[in-house]
Amino acid sequence: MTAAVFFGCAFIAFGPALALYVFTIATDPLRVIFLIAGAFFWLVSLLLSSVFWYLVRVITDHRDGPIQKYLLIFGVLLSVCFQELFRFAYYRLLKTANEGLKSINPEETAPSMRLLAYVSGLGFGIMSGVFSFVNTLSNSLGPGTVGIHGDSPQFFLNSAFMTLVIIMLHVFWGIVFFDGCEKKKWHTLLTVLLTHLLVSTQTFLTPYYGVNLVSAYIIMVVMGIWAFFVAGGSCRSLKLCLLCQDKDFLLYNQRSR
Repeated sequence: MTAAVFFGCAFIAFGPALALYVFTIATDPLRVIFLIAGAFFWLVSLLLSSVFWYLVRVITDHRDGPIQKYLLIFGVLLSVCFQELFRFAYYRLLKTANEGLKSINPEETAPSMRLLAYVSGLGFGIMSGVFSFVNTLSNSLGPGTVGIHGDSPQFFLNSAFMTLVIIMLHVFWGIVFFDGCEKKKWHTLLTVLLTHLLVSTQTFLTPYYGVNLVSAYIIMVVMGIWAFFVAGGSCRSLKLCLLCQDKDFLLYNQRSR
């Protein structure tokens, strides 16, 4: 039963992300490097937020009671802020590298910022999904374990779908965030930060997994539509793509857009 829970939930959580990686990134070494770099930036943001949260817990002397709940909320808010701060730092790094490449070799075609936004977002998402789900799966070890401390029997299944949402949201957030930086639309960055905070803290607002999952999926769909149009998509291009008549889409791996 443990193995079935592990592989079933892992497939739900990481199947689509793995498919995106294989079909859009794995064949290009440069994209793989940018993906790994994005994952590294997310890891550094997690490390710093963990250090701050640990120091706060030490200062409060691990006291029990309501203060621990507020400390947990503080840790989540701090982690989200650090993630978005490092997303901006990664954008600046990629922007500077792109400009340097163009100045050194003007004839060399540099990767577009839209492509880099997608790749970095997927790197953030995959690493975030791994860390958010590995602790959940560790609680599934043991004979017939269902739920944690009296939680719903669908706890692991809900966690798998929530992990999937987080991964996809990071992809969409990355695309929208980079576009906001490129066009200096700072309200876009604020929107990404606020939706990230909402998805991350909604478990503190309501204990019902179903409600949290539905609201997270609604945010994911809205951000996905936004990212689609920001990335240059249109209703016409979507129709041609679905009908396999979009030559630019069919030749995506043969030439840059």
